[in-house]
Amino acid sequence: MQKKNILIVFTGGTFSMKIDNETGGAIPHFHGEELVEMIPEANNLANVSIYNFGNYPGPHMTPELMLDLSKIIKENINKDDVDGIIVTHGTDTLEETAYLLDLTVKTKKPIVVIGAMKTSSEPDWDGPKNLLDAIHICNNPNSNGIGVLVCLNGEINAASEVTKTHTEDIETFHSLDFGALGYVDKSKVWFNRMPRKLEIIETEKINSNVDIIKVYAGIKEKLFHLIGDSKIDGLVVEALGVGNVPPPAYEGIKYVVNKNIPVVLVSRCPAGETLDIYSYSGAGKWIKKLGVIFSDYLNGQKARIKLMLALGAGYSIEQLHKIFEE
Repeated sequence: MQKKNILIVFTGGTFSMKIDNETGGAIPHFHGEELVEMIPEANNLANVSIYNFGNYPGPHMTPELMLDLSKIIKENINKDDVDGIIVTHGTDTLEETAYLLDLTVKTKKPIVVIGAMKTSSEPDWDGPKNLLDAIHICNNPNSNGIGVLVCLNGEINAASEVTKTHTEDIETFHSLDFGALGYVDKSKVWFNRMPRKLEIIETEKINSNVDIIKVYAGIKEKLFHLIGDSKIDGLVVEALGVGNVPPPAYEGIKYVVNKNIPVVLVSRCPAGETLDIYSYSGAGKWIKKLGVIFSDYLNGQKARIKLMLALGAGYSIEQLHKIFEE
């Protein structure tokens, strides 16, 4: 069988790091060509080409950089000599970048985002296996047309569903609500289901003037006043449980809404959706009446990505309700 042409876009992250002798900590070091030379099996599986986007630790990625990356991928994914794209990324913000790509890149060709939890200085460096697994995914025809995928530790997840669940375990990326799409085992790719939702937001801009506030017991109204007065363009609120807040937080949300700032409600719980099923003071029924947008199964960081893109595209409040709630 003729080998496919796979473009590997390197953005940095732990995948590219090694232990610095002076500080004793991991720092960015390798670029794409050097890393592929360290994983010679990659060229046996596909015709590999390299694009060095940067060497950013995960926390250094910004929404603007993510959108720049999306534009680079859109330029390349439609080329006749590119059959799939693999993106290497720092795991701390991997799910955000992967979700942004999922919302902005319209293609049937596979795009797989990977990272590493161990550096190249460690004997159990997981970067090579994750890269080889991603090539196997790109080579598999069942990977076509199912959105951006995330693969670490052999588990394949939808970018719209996956989240990082552990600070250092290699089994950190999981889809807590719906489970993995599939897995890679001994070079074979197995899919068990399709992603729950595929959607595209057509935009060349992103509005990163969007904040997140996490609700907690005893939270004060003043925090919402400070945020509302800071000239933000959108707010994501991580509510308690299924979508409820203490009464002071409700008053604070009302303050923000009255400033014509769109507010998206998610749960601070790691799994589950938001619903307006309670009607005590501060509960979802009353929050809904304010015009707050209830997100379904998105966590706070993903809801922020979606809101920033939608605001960049100039969506109205009615359109925001539709893309988050329907």
